[in-house]
Amino acid sequence: MSDLILIAIGSALVSNVVLSQFLGLCPFLGVSKKVETAAGMGTAVIFVITLSSFVCSVIYKYILTPLDITYLQTIVFILLIAALVQFVEMFLKKYMPPLYESLGVYLPLITTNCAVLGVALTNVQKSYGILESVVNGFATAFGFTISIIILAGIREKMEYNDIPAPFKGMPIVLVTAGLMAIAFCGFSGLL
Repeated sequence: MSDLILIAIGSALVSNVVLSQFLGLCPFLGVSKKVETAAGMGTAVIFVITLSSFVCSVIYKYILTPLDITYLQTIVFILLIAALVQFVEMFLKKYMPPLYESLGVYLPLITTNCAVLGVALTNVQKSYGILESVVNGFATAFGFTISIIILAGIREKMEYNDIPAPFKGMPIVLVTAGLMAIAFCGFSGLL
């Protein structure tokens, strides 16, 4: 149990996928204008990464390894992730149309979000079992969600500030993300 807690804390805070590993920056920067949209994207990422961690781990353990075709892991993982994102997109379109509309082009970008593939490959590299993979996937996605919601909250507050002209728009967002990354380095002493 303590190993799972260490994996969760390490994945969510210490090795934050966005602020420490710099994976998944496209949706992180693109969808973080409003807290509601960021929370919706975070929820979708939690679902996709957790489910893909489980499915990829099962496929790797029970199909790729016994057949000795582990060299196909990247291709198989990409196909599985693409299928899962399509499922999430269809679900949101049918049951949550406002969230589907607000996420716009960024929802299909989860397919090419390197964080999702990065988690699946990390699970294999660290020889995690199925339960450990799911915990790592959920914690990583939770860390992504924390980061994107914090950035969205800061961006909403920055709209009312007087920002110098050269820093308006994406430059101040990148500076803010850099400061968040420095702040998250403080968690490195936890483990």
